[in-house]
Amino acid sequence: EEIIDDNHAIVSTSVGSEHYVSILSFVDKDLLEPGCSVLLNHKVHAVIGVLMDDTDPLVTVMKVEKAPQETYADIGGLDAQIQEIKESVELPLTHPEYYEEMGIKPPKGVILYGPPGTGKTLLAKAVANQTSATFLRVVGSELIQKYLGDGPKLVRELFRVAEEHAPSIVFIDEIDAIGT
Repeated sequence: EEIIDDNHAIVSTSVGSEHYVSILSFVDKDLLEPGCSVLLNHKVHAVIGVLMDDTDPLVTVMKVEKAPQETYADIGGLDAQIQEIKESVELPLTHPEYYEEMGIKPPKGVILYGPPGTGKTLLAKAVANQTSATFLRVVGSELIQKYLGDGPKLVRELFRVAEEHAPSIVFIDEIDAIGT
């Protein structure tokens, strides 16, 4: 909304409230101007970055990794699950012609389920590494937005980014948050 001085500004949030906030020292102040979109840390009430005009703020909830470093060798005790992942996810990505020869469509997705800490994210990252795919991670609760239309917009943006960085593994963590 308004830049007060080199270290302070008044910003308005998506819900319409205005806040007097600090501007952290590492923020490029040349990019700051009234009406621009900024990254705001709500815990310390401070501007921590400036979004460029072509950046959709919803994309910032996604974590994008080009071919993560995690491999199957990093996963212990999940040999059966690794084999299933290789057959159901890796094989369709690396050899879709096998499915075409059999006259069936290769699977487009899988659901990994289990309690926290059982290796679901690690398995997905290992597949992305093995197939040199981009790994996109988003938390399910981020897909639930306060305003009507924001959630579907984020899902569309998520899959647009996935298509742009294809081949991609889209990992929606804590997806059970959507149904609650």
